Amino acid sequence: MRDPYAHDPLERRPGRGQRGPRVFAPGDLKLLILSMLAEQPGHGYDLIRQIEKLFDGSYSPSPGVIYPTLNFLEEAELISGQVQGSKRLYGITDAGRQALTEQAVALDGVRMRIDVSKRALRGHDRPPEIHEAVGNLRHALHMHSGHWTPEEIERVRGLLNETAKAIASGPAAPVTEIPHE
Repeated sequence: MRDPYAHDPLERRPGRGQRGPRVFAPGDLKLLILSMLAEQPGHGYDLIRQIEKLFDGSYSPSPGVIYPTLNFLEEAELISGQVQGSKRLYGITDAGRQALTEQAVALDGVRMRIDVSKRALRGHDRPPEIHEAVGNLRHALHMHSGHWTPEEIERVRGLLNETAKAIASGPAAPVTEIPHE
């Protein structure tokens, strides 16, 4: 029986008109755009290019994703758009800055997921052993459901974030043996 997690080298990569892997979790793109506009105002096209640069060219959001997100943020009064010729220049509002401050931890998570996604988009497929370990993690979190104290939430959050950072940073240096005293 074929391993459902094994990578098929003949499997087609997504092309024009086909969806690739999901890059952003719900709300991630809104938060990322808000943070970019907090740094400097920009047009939709500018934001597309900035995001593409964040992903080292391996991902570029489509206008069909960016412009509805900008419309949502503008309707929520988190950003404002000013007409400049045939384009709109977007900038963050005071309400947007406040929302960004309140979502600082979530924004750190978005940036960490971008680092992880860059590797995946470059074709670093996960081996079956890693799929198994991820499944074990999901199972452990599911089994833990309903028993979350504030201390336990912080403990598990710390473990998961540190693990994600360690994985995203790449292979670890070889461990040298500690001399016995």
